[in-house]
Amino acid sequence: MRFEISRGGSGLTYEIRNIVLIADKLKELGVDTIWENIGDPVKKGEKIPFWMKEVLIEIIQDDSSFAYSPTKGVDYTRQFLADCLNKRGHVQITPEDIIFFNGLGDAIARAYSSIQVDARMIMPEPTYSTHFMAEVLHASFPPNTYRLNPYNGWHPDMRELEQKVRSHKAIVGILVINPDNPTGFVYPEETLRHVVKIAKENDLFVVFDETYINIVFNGKKTLPLSDIIGDVPAISMKGISKELPWPGSRCGWMEIYNAGKDPIFDRFIHTILHQKMSEVCSTTLPQMAIPRIMKHPEYQNYVDKRRKHYEKLSHIAYDILKDVPCLMVNKTDGAFYMTIVFNESALNNSQKLHIKNKGVKEFIENLVKEPIEHDKRFVYYLLAATGICVVPLTSFFTPLLGFRMTLLDKDEAEFEYVVKTIAEKITEYINSSNKNIQIAINLS
Repeated sequence: MRFEISRGGSGLTYEIRNIVLIADKLKELGVDTIWENIGDPVKKGEKIPFWMKEVLIEIIQDDSSFAYSPTKGVDYTRQFLADCLNKRGHVQITPEDIIFFNGLGDAIARAYSSIQVDARMIMPEPTYSTHFMAEVLHASFPPNTYRLNPYNGWHPDMRELEQKVRSHKAIVGILVINPDNPTGFVYPEETLRHVVKIAKENDLFVVFDETYINIVFNGKKTLPLSDIIGDVPAISMKGISKELPWPGSRCGWMEIYNAGKDPIFDRFIHTILHQKMSEVCSTTLPQMAIPRIMKHPEYQNYVDKRRKHYEKLSHIAYDILKDVPCLMVNKTDGAFYMTIVFNESALNNSQKLHIKNKGVKEFIENLVKEPIEHDKRFVYYLLAATGICVVPLTSFFTPLLGFRMTLLDKDEAEFEYVVKTIAEKITEYINSSNKNIQIAINLS
């Protein structure tokens, strides 16, 4: 080429997907993978009920399901969603306040890229990779974060949030993921109201990623943003990938609150919409399906059944892992992820797991030869030794060492086997450093 055409990377890796490349290479060497890296319920055996498929078959008979939709989305679907919100009585919006995207990844990318380069969002730490990568790519600097504390049930450090918002004048908005990905933390009403109060007092807007707002269990209670927002400018991000679940639909939307009450925020929303116009519209079929599926008499029972299953698996995982030495474990109360944290100094670069296959062993040892995060090293050894594929916690932009797994297995016995195996391998891995030290002493 005449000159370099690549803009260059940010140095960030989407580890949720990147680790698949490692797993695929290990598969060539004879390692069968147990996928715990990505939140795809269908991939983990979720059976889509026949009544839901019947709805889609009926919609396909309508030729308009093959056509473009309006740029903001299918009119009657946006009306349905607006009516559902307005019935709660806390906020009043119109269909014009709802914009559909090709999945929340598309919505997130367009939202952050519409913010001026020198304006920043503050986000939780750890945080979902898509959010922090989009924010970093827009600004070309590391993100501003407020910590979620694993030693306090993953509750956010509200004092830190408030102090950073006041001292960093470039911060224009606050991100909340509720229920949280990757931690499974469910924000209580008091904490949510505190976030909105901070935004109001500092003239900020808020973004709530509410992908899992209807997947809450273990007796926990939370509220959607619409119930507490008042007159603060805000965006709620929602989708059907996890709730129906239909991840392959690539169908998500923004609900815009109070745009007309702040001209700066209003211009920001118009910038997002103008970007959206460049691709004409989002996928039509899943938009058309939303009202019919969510109004179906079987829908609520279906969602309740799935919640109960995740609750059961959260108890199984917690009961197995809570007493494993060197771990900090919190029970998952929402979404379907569990994040486990290693105690400080539990991991080092001399620990290993026994790997029978010589080729696999050589591949992993070569992979960890260069300095890498200690939790990523453990994740690679776990994958090579057992086939269990989890995600290192440091890939969610946090210095905490640990890993994220899912609660998606439909077979409880198989899930229990996976968690017990992880527990055994953690113990083996941590103890291996003591063995290595003893071997070195003997050799000397």
